[in-house]
Amino acid sequence: MISHSDDYFSKGCGRCGRFETPECSVHLWGAGLGALRQICRQAGLTETVKWGHPCYQEGGRSIALIGAQRDGFILTFVNAALLKDPAQILKRAGPNSQTADLVRFNHVTEVQALAPTLRAYLAEAIGYAREGIKPPRAQAEFDLPEELIEALDADPELAHAFHDLTPGRQRSYAIALSLSQNPVTRRARIEKYRPKILRGKGAMERE
Repeated sequence: MISHSDDYFSKGCGRCGRFETPECSVHLWGAGLGALRQICRQAGLTETVKWGHPCYQEGGRSIALIGAQRDGFILTFVNAALLKDPAQILKRAGPNSQTADLVRFNHVTEVQALAPTLRAYLAEAIGYAREGIKPPRAQAEFDLPEELIEALDADPELAHAFHDLTPGRQRSYAIALSLSQNPVTRRARIEKYRPKILRGKGAMERE
């Protein structure tokens, strides 16, 4: 997995076997991803990498992430529940997601057309970050394994997706991970569960 943002745009995220190949999703949408990168940088955000994805931060708080998929590319807003979304451009990652937090694109021209709106949304999110405002979250009625807490702290995209799950789906992962007392096994399971969490699925739900 990459650790530098420049590697993402030149090689890919490093999370699958298509890394550094023409089939990598990052290469499929290079122009659009570059346009999103420029918008985030021009907003004054600090560019870093979280779990193989470019992450843009203000004062150490994550504001947005860039991602590439086979069918398009996305800009995900962290703490999107705070955004007013007057242009109604935010979509849910999946049918089970509670918050609309991402913008999907299929061409660089779509990024260019939405550039003023994206800048306005980033500015709004930056303002909340500077004021220390966070969206309220329902308190879980169960304890999360320490390894899962560590993973969520290290991966803002995963954390956002996990907190967007219903309490029942969150609980399913807590139960599934608690079946093993081995920290190494738990971390391996978290990596295995990550795609399902990002799709808004519970631990026992089918793909």
